Amino acid sequence: MASECRMVLAHAVGKRNLMTAKDIVAKTAKRLATIPLFVTDGLKFYSRALLGQYGFWRKYPATGKRGRPRRDRLAPCKNLRYAQIIKIRQGGRLKEVIKKTVFAKEIDAELISTSLIERLNLTLRQDNNRISRKTIGFSKKIEALKEQMNLYFAYYNFCRGHRSLRQPDCEGKMVTCTPARYYGLTNRNLDLKELLAMPYYRMPTN
Repeated sequence: MASECRMVLAHAVGKRNLMTAKDIVAKTAKRLATIPLFVTDGLKFYSRALLGQYGFWRKYPATGKRGRPRRDRLAPCKNLRYAQIIKIRQGGRLKEVIKKTVFAKEIDAELISTSLIERLNLTLRQDNNRISRKTIGFSKKIEALKEQMNLYFAYYNFCRGHRSLRQPDCEGKMVTCTPARYYGLTNRNLDLKELLAMPYYRMPTN
């Protein structure tokens, strides 16, 4: 999720493992021209996925000294910035929140936050019965769930206005915008009929 415009850049349906982390990092990289600040929860697989996408192999020359030579290792590129929010719970209650910088020398603590993506997760479960916990509305097949989530995020980005995103209309009146309109991909909020009829493959992505 791009926090400045609330747009969902990529999503992945699957278990919280390394394969899913690599999938969502690769999809995000294809949609961005630069490397942003990445902030996630404390899941260990994200750092490995980011290294695989934005890292390089650092080779160490032979020193001529005795002993085993230092092995080459995968290192982050200089532009990669990544931080984690680690929440420690005890007795079912939140005890401590740790902001951890993983890749980068220093990151402003105010920028390290997952509150927007956590709110998005709540919105998803409220709007979409297929991913609500302890209900009978869940998807029976993974492919059906993937198609449902594709449609939902398209609707979220192009049709659903976000109260925190406002722009003046042609009359100068402030109106609620969708993430796509606020970002400049469209000049208006689309309705569902327009979205389903849109030739999306013709839209510029640069």
